[in-house]
Amino acid sequence: MYTKEFEIRWSDIDANRHLANTAYVNFMSHTRMAFLMENGFGQKDLAKNNIGPVVFYEHIYYFKEVFAGKPIKVTLQLKGLAEDGMYFEFLHNFYDEKGRNFASCEMMGAWIDLKERKLTKLPKALRDNLDSLGHTDDFKILTKEDTRRFGKRPQHLEPEKLGF
Repeated sequence: MYTKEFEIRWSDIDANRHLANTAYVNFMSHTRMAFLMENGFGQKDLAKNNIGPVVFYEHIYYFKEVFAGKPIKVTLQLKGLAEDGMYFEFLHNFYDEKGRNFASCEMMGAWIDLKERKLTKLPKALRDNLDSLGHTDDFKILTKEDTRRFGKRPQHLEPEKLGF
């Protein structure tokens, strides 16, 4: 399991004086990118392979409020990975200084070819690096169908209904 420690800053607090939703997203993103950068996914590596990560969703579950004044830890585990590395799913957990789990997030994404603007598989070496991340107990091999499991599809409006 990969772990990153954070200090809650004044700018991480919302109007209710607890950790803001946006701070959770930022702490998770920072944790993911730190792991990736330490494991062959730095900016130069991504540019060399002409790829970048895209987020499909982040489902955050809040269990308890957390306030400034004590450090927090954010963990990262691999919940799923496609055989070719195209799709990935991460699990983040948030812990206070006493080890109490105050939030959790399931996040799914994929890799995009930045020239073609289409999803792409990972080179084997990068896939192996990603697979080196500690797995959750319910880890699974992902398929395209897993990315559609919530049944969400775009619901377009006609431009004139939006005033365009």
